[in-house]
Amino acid sequence: MDKESKEIISILLLIFLPIILFFASFLLGRYPIAPFDVINTLLCPIFPQCEVSPTITTIVFEIRLPRILGAFVVGSSLAMAGVAFQSIFKNPLVSSDLLGVSNGAGFGAALAILISGFGVVTQIFAFIFGIISVSITYMLSKAYKSGGILVLVLSGVAISAFFSALVSAIKFVADPNDKLPEIVYWLMGSLASVTVDKLIMILVPVALGMIILFALRWNMNLLAMGDEEAQSLGINPSRVRLLIIIGCTLLTSAAVSISGIIGWIGLVIPHMARMVVGSDNRILIPASLSLGASFLLLIDNISRALISIEIPIGVLTAIIGVPIFLYLLKRGYSEWA
Repeated sequence: MDKESKEIISILLLIFLPIILFFASFLLGRYPIAPFDVINTLLCPIFPQCEVSPTITTIVFEIRLPRILGAFVVGSSLAMAGVAFQSIFKNPLVSSDLLGVSNGAGFGAALAILISGFGVVTQIFAFIFGIISVSITYMLSKAYKSGGILVLVLSGVAISAFFSALVSAIKFVADPNDKLPEIVYWLMGSLASVTVDKLIMILVPVALGMIILFALRWNMNLLAMGDEEAQSLGINPSRVRLLIIIGCTLLTSAAVSISGIIGWIGLVIPHMARMVVGSDNRILIPASLSLGASFLLLIDNISRALISIEIPIGVLTAIIGVPIFLYLLKRGYSEWA
């Protein structure tokens, strides 16, 4: 098969895979729905004369559609942030939570559950503390005059560990019969509580983050060549890197605020995308969006259909993501180093 044919197949895969999984996800669940009923129900708002079951309408629009859209948003956001971080830090082993955003958001959610327990408050606190953690990381790295990328990464590791310790402290003082199970379950990741209202709340930060990363795709290629090369081409590396970090933080904080902490997507999906389309960020960013959304949607379908009880998504992404990552690492590390 020649190179042009492979590129066409790759493009078709990236376009149609999310569409196929989107439709197939409506068919799965405790209450199976026939394909014709799904199509009929989805088209009913456009063609009001169609007749659909109220039960199926409720399941499709109030339960499964928000969850499917949530998987698309969270998966694509984490994957895009992972690609951007791997590019600007020139390291294929970093992920979207490198600068402490996930543990910061986890602390915010745990604190909100401890003091209130309301879902909206939990989402808001998770989003705010995710941004706060990255802000602290960035300011801490700037406190060192000789600080560069390495200091920024080490600051992220330190802040991540700090917020992880705070989460452990909250779990220690939480009511073991009420608050503690809720905190633990949130931290394990799930899309079961995603609603249309929650998706609307993160619409602006997700859209803004994606716009930033799409607009700076070419700049990521330049940063990957080194700061001196980027400067010679008229790019301000520090300013561009800051904008990319802002975009990644918005995406990751918004994603974690509605799903909890879901690992490995920001690490594994960029490598899968590279093996499909190569390392050019102009193509890699949209490819990661497609594969990230498809991967998390597939994992979510498995989590709610594999056994009688729902498996936390964070558990499945680790179980499935680790062997996939090791395989990809063995096969293609020399291309990414």
